[in-house]
Amino acid sequence: MQRFETSLPGVYELRPVVHRDSRGSFLEIYNHAKFVDLGIKDTFLQDNHSTSFRGTLRGLHYQLLHAQAKLCRVIEGEAMDVAVDIRVGSPFFGKWTGVRLSAEQQNLLYIPVGFAHGFLAVTETVQFLYKCSDYYAPSDEYGILWNDPALAIDWGSASPELSQRDANNPKLADVQKQFLPRYAPK
Repeated sequence: MQRFETSLPGVYELRPVVHRDSRGSFLEIYNHAKFVDLGIKDTFLQDNHSTSFRGTLRGLHYQLLHAQAKLCRVIEGEAMDVAVDIRVGSPFFGKWTGVRLSAEQQNLLYIPVGFAHGFLAVTETVQFLYKCSDYYAPSDEYGILWNDPALAIDWGSASPELSQRDANNPKLADVQKQFLPRYAPK
């Protein structure tokens, strides 16, 4: 597994070694000891799987009291995966990074606690899997508007398919600070 830096410290693109032969392929997606060696020490407690059709945008989501680090990958199709630093006091507050995840490349995106997350399906069908470091808590569900002009995220789509909730999320500047994570320098 190789770790590649993104424009946001702590958010990494990961590329596993894919063993291919005439029968197909094999790869190791997650090995806790190897991830610790890469600087990723989270313990993942829950796996999620979503199916999305071209043009579907899910996000930008986060939890506060049950904050989740995420390890994201695509097993069918391609998705633009985005992380936004929403930690109050962070030198990167309001900045975003995006990585195109694909079943062909088998790459992953690691997003630490303190970031909002979303993705856009860019192929006909996308099977999106992600591990979470805490359990989903519906009462601790928050979101940021996907097209907040202050964030200026380049999704590659001006009119994605959205849930009612995602269409009505607030802009980052409109979220009261007590409903955002805090930056804790290491």
